Formats: sequence, structure tokens, C-alpha cells
Amino acid sequence: MKYADEFRDPVAAKAVLSAISNVIDEIGATADEPVSIMEICGGHTHAIFRYGLDKLTPPGLEFIHGPGCPVCVLPMSRVDECVELAEQPNVIFTTFGDAMRVPGSKKSLLQAKAEGCDIRMVYSPLDALELARKNPDKEVIFFALGFETTTPSTALSIQQAEADKVTNFSVFCNHITVPPPIKALLQDPYVKIDGFVGPGHVSMVIGIEPYRFIARDFGKPIVVAGFEPVDLLQSVLMVLKQIADGRADVENQYSRVVPDEGNPVAIAACDDVYDMREKFEWRGLGEIDSSGLKIREKYAAFDAEQKFKIGYGAGPRNVAEPDGCRCGDVMTGRIKPHACPKFGGACNPETPLGALMVSSEGACAAYFQYGGYREAAE
Repeated sequence: MKYADEFRDPVAAKAVLSAISNVIDEIGATADEPVSIMEICGGHTHAIFRYGLDKLTPPGLEFIHGPGCPVCVLPMSRVDECVELAEQPNVIFTTFGDAMRVPGSKKSLLQAKAEGCDIRMVYSPLDALELARKNPDKEVIFFALGFETTTPSTALSIQQAEADKVTNFSVFCNHITVPPPIKALLQDPYVKIDGFVGPGHVSMVIGIEPYRFIARDFGKPIVVAGFEPVDLLQSVLMVLKQIADGRADVENQYSRVVPDEGNPVAIAACDDVYDMREKFEWRGLGEIDSSGLKIREKYAAFDAEQKFKIGYGAGPRNVAEPDGCRCGDVMTGRIKPHACPKFGGACNPETPLGALMVSSEGACAAYFQYGGYREAAE
């Protein structure tokens, strides 16, 4: 296969679905005792529902939706700190669009913008850097958010800012890493996961080796997957075959895009700019050791936390979720989105209570967009 439309071919999809059914029968999985496979990435969650893969696969297979949506796992306290930074005098606060509507304890960035804060949506940190060049009398802050997929662009922008001696540019760093929360989930006795479909975009940067512990230490198979329907079905089949064979390994279905070793240029830039935080708070998972990145001391001039004395530099702040909101249970696979009492009612895309209903990668948004609200009603 060479082209994207070939990975949407119904004939190919039917062949893989038939093979999946055969392996499910071989394993002996049923609707009452299904094989549970977690797709870590929110992009995979949306693809599963967009193409109806949850309906096409046999009842002996259950998809568990993982914490692979960076906007969704951002704790409310960090949203509050974004608003606090945006409300500073003489500041232009820049952010990706997904983060604009995520609710904080008092308001979202969109509400702060409506109240007069200079908050602007950008498509990359280089856009924010260009704003800093054009507005030398303003402090321009970029809200850096995302997994390993987006960490290199922020790192390269900081390096560029230093090279160009742009002194009015800084980064509020909320970059996080995929492996630590997966380890936390595997150590949770209440979460049943038989295998994983791994995030393809993250692996473009870090490769497949960082997932080795999943197979080695926990005996669970993981397959790094692409984002087209045949990609996902083939990856599920590869996971199921490992389970049927009684083995656990790290496999790369997305080899047309993901090199096993990752991207050495991106890795080098990240190693230069970031240090690992001792711990970082995740919505629904609490504080996880060595799961977040911070800016190295050599680039402290570009660290908004140090420049504005806010965030983890000033001590973390725990903010409770809204009453009845069960984002954490959804992200850890304990419940499906429509099991949340707020889903589709008080919490909907127009008036979201939780980040999972806001983000384009959120599981609640996927369920609502592709008909899950009907299941909630039923």
C-alpha cells in the first residue's frame, strides 16, 4: 500500500475484520469476557468512532480509551495559571485552539479573552516567536502543550529565540510524556487492559523502544499504529495474535512513517532544551513521577514559570473537578463517556464541564459527535 485511500479500502478492511473474528474465537473471548485493548492516542479514539470500528469488530473485543489527549489530561490548576499569565499587564498570551475553551476553576482562556485579555490562537510556537519580534514592547508567552509529538517544535523555537536574542518571548511549558501514565495504569489493580495500540505520532519522535517496559515488565503486547481504518484494524489484529500466541512484544505497524529509532534530530533538540520534572499532575491520574518536562536552566530566560513566578516554580495547586464530572474515570478506562451523569446534558460541546468534551481528541467529544449521546439516553 502506498496511498491513504488504500488504507480505507473496504475489501481490505473486511479481510482484516474476518481475521480478527477468527483470532477472537481462538482466544475464546466473548461479550461477557472480552479482550480489552486500549488505544492510547485520542486521535485513534476519534478514528475508531469516525469509521465505526467499534461496531464492526466482534463483541469479544472491547476498546478502552486511554489518556492520550494532552488537552484532556491538563489539570484545572494549570488552566487557572494560564489565565493568570494572560491577565498580567503588557502580555500577549498565545495558545493552540483546542486549549481556548478548556474550563478552569473560574474561567477559560476564551472567557478571559472576552474580558479583554490579549489572547491569540497560533498554529505553532514559531508564530508566537514572530509575534514577539513584531511586538518588542510586549511580553509574548506561548502555552506549550502536548506529548512528545509537539515537544521538538517548542524546543527548536526556544533555541531560535536564543540565537536571535529575542528577550520578550517565553514558554509556559506543559509538555508531558506518554510512557509514565501507561505505567501508572498498568499498576492500577482496577484497570483491566490486555494490550495496547500505541500512538503513531508520538513514535515518529521517540521511536518504539520507550514502550519496551510494557511488554518486558507487565507482559502486555503493544503495536504502534497509523490512523487510517485499515491501520487500526491491522494493529488490533497484531495485538490479538500476540495474545493468542502467549507472547508480549513491541511491534511497529506504522513503519511507513515511524522509524524504530525515532527522529534523532528531534530527540537531540529536546535533550538540549528540557529536563524531566520530578513529578507532574495529570487530570484523573494525580501526580505522576517523571512525567512532565521543564525548561533547562540554560534557557531559564525563556521559562514563563520562572519569569513570572508562577506554576510549579511557585508550588503546585490542586483544584477539584466540577461536581459529578468523571473525566478521570473515562481517561483511565473505568467507565465509558456515556456513563458519566453529566454527559450530553450539563456537559456538551456548547457548554463543556470537562476537557474531554472540548478537545478534538477527547473521548467524550468523540462519543457525542458520533452518536454516543444516543447510547447515554438509552
